[in-house]
Amino acid sequence: MTGIKVFGHPASTATRRVLIALHEKNLDFEFVHIELKDGEHKKEPFIHRNPFGKVPAFEDGDFKLFESRAITQYIAHNFADKGTNLLSPGKTMANIAMGIEIEKNEFDPIGSKLVWEQVLKPLYGMTTDKAVVEEEEAKLAKVLDVYEHRLGESKYLAADHFTLVDLLLIPVIQYLLGTPTKKLFDERTHVSAWVADVTSRPSAKKVL
Repeated sequence: MTGIKVFGHPASTATRRVLIALHEKNLDFEFVHIELKDGEHKKEPFIHRNPFGKVPAFEDGDFKLFESRAITQYIAHNFADKGTNLLSPGKTMANIAMGIEIEKNEFDPIGSKLVWEQVLKPLYGMTTDKAVVEEEEAKLAKVLDVYEHRLGESKYLAADHFTLVDLLLIPVIQYLLGTPTKKLFDERTHVSAWVADVTSRPSAKKVL
């Protein structure tokens, strides 16, 4: 049996989710760099690990997974006795499941578009579409209003302790804090405090 391996790219938000989870659990792992600009993620041997050709892919010995949210849930459950407890029993587990769905379906599609427009397009020599940014920021504001209300009731999004829900949002937020979209986080008292908290965690800093 070999140890844990993560096949990904350090700039990928999906890869970063997995790396943060591993650091939260204080787990040893091997990082295998997959070069996206060379299309390595669309070729063998990587395509055998993830037939959809997206990073990351994950191995824990003979056990193989892809899709970052599934990988982080495996890490949280399988290594529940190590490092940070990213889960919680009973009704709070339902809140965690709900929070993961909100992150995946409501926050991430918007946040990722804003990262693409304001961070990645300039890196590729492309021009940011300000109309798209304005449209997506309006959508993000509505999601952050929901988060603001939730964070007025508990310290973190699913519980009074840091969980997988909070972890999943960190990589996109890290990118957006370097863009004008940062104002949307700053304008909301509870969201602003929560962002400062989660992005200052040692795991988040290591991955950044």
